[in-house]
This record gives sequence, structure tokens and C-alpha cells, in this order.
Amino acid sequence: MKRIFLFLLTNVAVLFVLSLVVKLFGLEPMLADGGLNLGSLLVFAAIMGMGGAFISLAMSKWSAKRMVGAEVIEQPQSEVERWLVGTVQRQAQAAGIGMPEVAIYQAPDVNAFATGMNRNNALVAVSTGLLQSMSRDEAEAVLAHEVSHVANGDMVTLTLIQGVVNTFVIFLSRVIGQIVDRVVFKTERGQGPAYYITMIVAQLVLGVLASVIVMWFSRQREFRADAGGAKLAGRGKMIAALERLRAAHEPAALPDKMAAFGISGGAKGFTRLFMTHPPLEERIATLRAGG
Repeated sequence: MKRIFLFLLTNVAVLFVLSLVVKLFGLEPMLADGGLNLGSLLVFAAIMGMGGAFISLAMSKWSAKRMVGAEVIEQPQSEVERWLVGTVQRQAQAAGIGMPEVAIYQAPDVNAFATGMNRNNALVAVSTGLLQSMSRDEAEAVLAHEVSHVANGDMVTLTLIQGVVNTFVIFLSRVIGQIVDRVVFKTERGQGPAYYITMIVAQLVLGVLASVIVMWFSRQREFRADAGGAKLAGRGKMIAALERLRAAHEPAALPDKMAAFGISGGAKGFTRLFMTHPPLEERIATLRAGG
């Protein structure tokens, strides 16, 4: 459940730092005599939004390792580590990607994740809880699911989507701030406190709403990664792995900010809009139907 929320967390942090630097050095070019230059604002928002997303992508492996304390297997020291590295290596070759780094992190939940800047420079990590709770066939299917995420280029596509979302959040929040400052608080020159307060609030609210788009994308890619996992490890093994996750009550012990980086996830009702993964029942049914 980790891939997307960790990326989103990093993205928010990067945008905050970029915004702080812009404010400190007075680099915002979109304000002219107290009015908005919409063309300049859009260019500025695109540079900030896309730049922040791609910086987040570049940091994704580094952030993920430190977020969960994942230890990369440099030289396998046990039979389990040898099996992990050998399985990922075989699947990576079958998927036509470079060998990812393989890591284990200490956590009781049954989970795994994959992240990285490109198909040939990725990280696949599994929890100790997964290794202890799943059979080798089930764990193989989970690894195949994560390798498929890498092979499908999901992180790069996510970055492009996040960059576009960032752009419009930055653009619209400043437009809303300017309108409130001018129309409601009647500021005639420059920007009053209302502009900055409204801009910050609008950016937070729009950011939450925009995350619905990112979560929708994540849910669609899960079905494709399941299909890829079934191709690499076998449909029966992939279904068995998802059944095991369902039996474990769709564990979510990972930090919320990591929730889209892994294999499982779920929610009901309104919260479905913010789900990073489709319900396991839907994923299992899709696989059984040949999807």
C-alpha cells in the first residue's frame, strides 16, 4: 500500500520547499502591480508543479528506504534472501527490465512495494510479516505484482499525472486568493494578508480534491499489475496471494502516507474515492474472469 502515498508525501514536501524558496527570493513573476498575469502564472505553476513531481520521483527510492527502514540485500545471507533475490531476478528478466534492488523491512503487516525513477533503476521491498505469513507461491505472486508495476512504468505515469494536478492546484489557488483579496477584502494595491491565507487554504483543499484523480489512476493500475503478476507467476498463485491478503483483513499497518506503495488496500463508501487499491474482492473476481 505504499507506492503512491509515499510519493504524494514527498511531493508535498518538495512543493513546500520550492514555494518557500520562491517566497524568500521573490521569484514569483505572476504578480504585476498587484494584479495577476495569468499567462506568467500558468508558466510558473507548470514549472513548480511538474518540477516538484519529477523531483519527488527522483527521490522515491531514497524516501521509501528511509520511510520504512528497508535494508537492501547486497549479498544474500540466508536461504530466504537468496530466494527473494533469485525470484525477483527471474521475474525482472521475464518482464524485460533491469534488476531492481531487493530489500526487506521490519513490519508485522503483510505487504510489499515497488518504486523507482525508471524501469531499470527500481526497488522491490517486502515486509517481514509477508515472509512469515505467506507461502512461497503466494510471495512469488506478490513479487510478480510489484515487478509488473515497474515494468508497466506506473511511477513515471503517476509523476506526469501528479505534475499536471500540481500545476492546476498552484494556478487556481493563487487565482482564488487574488479574487478573495480584491473582491472581499477590497485590497487595491499589492497583496494583503487575505491573499496569502486564502491561497494556502485553497491549495490544501484543492490538493485533497486533486488526490482523487491520483487515487483513481492507482486503482486502474492495480488491475493491470495483477494481470502482470498472473502472467509472471501464474494466475492461481496471484489469486491465492490476494485471497491470503483478504483473509488477513486487508492489513493497513503501513503508515498512511505509504498506503499506495504496496500490494493491498481498501475502503468503502465515500472513502472509495481516496482508495489507492480496488477492493480485494474485485481484484480476485477480475482475475478469475480472465482479466
